[in-house]
Amino acid sequence: MSVGTTGVLLMAYGGPDSLDDIPTFLLDIRGGQPTSQELIDEITENYRKIGGRSPLLELTQRQAALVEARLNAGAPPGRRYKTYIGMRHWRPWIEEAVERMIADGIRDAVALVLAPHYSSMSTAKYFTKLDAALAKHPDAFNYTPVISYHDHPHYIRALAERVREGLAGMPQDTLVIFSAHSLPQRILEQGDPYDAQLRETARLVAAQAGLPAERWTFSYQSAGRTPEAWLGPQLEDYVVALARQGRQNLLSVPVGFVADHVEVLFDIDIEARHAAEAAGARLERVPSLNDDPLFAEALADLVRRANGGRL
Repeated sequence: MSVGTTGVLLMAYGGPDSLDDIPTFLLDIRGGQPTSQELIDEITENYRKIGGRSPLLELTQRQAALVEARLNAGAPPGRRYKTYIGMRHWRPWIEEAVERMIADGIRDAVALVLAPHYSSMSTAKYFTKLDAALAKHPDAFNYTPVISYHDHPHYIRALAERVREGLAGMPQDTLVIFSAHSLPQRILEQGDPYDAQLRETARLVAAQAGLPAERWTFSYQSAGRTPEAWLGPQLEDYVVALARQGRQNLLSVPVGFVADHVEVLFDIDIEARHAAEAAGARLERVPSLNDDPLFAEALADLVRRANGGRL
């Protein structure tokens, strides 16, 4: 591979390729701790309801292809980019991506997580895995991390366009609910920027979509199964509370997820929607970013900047 090639490592959470993969997938998520058969059965049923597998890898591959094309289309002579995918909890593992990059002769790289908001309990762990993989290779490549991009103009614009399109088919009194994956509440005491970044994203998207304060709100979702308190309110409970307050038309806008996977396709489309309907409300969701060209350009711009400027 050319000495002018920059590697671009896109890291995502990962998801099972089939229902048979779920016990092993959960084992990795839980750090090797045994998973009860009850939880395995529950998660298996959730995946069964969304098609029996996670679509995350295929969507990430499409994102990676778009980013690579955009980077190379605007690259100067002698400079090329090659994207790689590494998953934190499933194949292709981050370690496997590192080995492919080394085999390809990559000497310099940019690494980013396909999650725009930084937290020491989520995105930081991807870089920890990346560093551990690189430590096994004494002459490995150097990389520049992209830590967060919660306010990137293209990302904000892509979400705002979805809000406007989603509201076009809804009644005038529709309330927009921005949401993201919950984390334990203790991150607030630790000064973690996750919550503040998420709320800034919601504010920026609302402003660009022309939403007044009374037309939008924020919620968390998909909290973990641990005894400690998690950030809330939880979406499936919040839609019920809103319905009881007379808010019968709700539009879900997940800002913490950039592609469809179980937290979107099941937690929102099935669980939260069912809760809303049971309480007499209508809950719709805007399409995920997935392979949106504007989002791909946001990622490409981040890589260019990390690689030394707008090349």
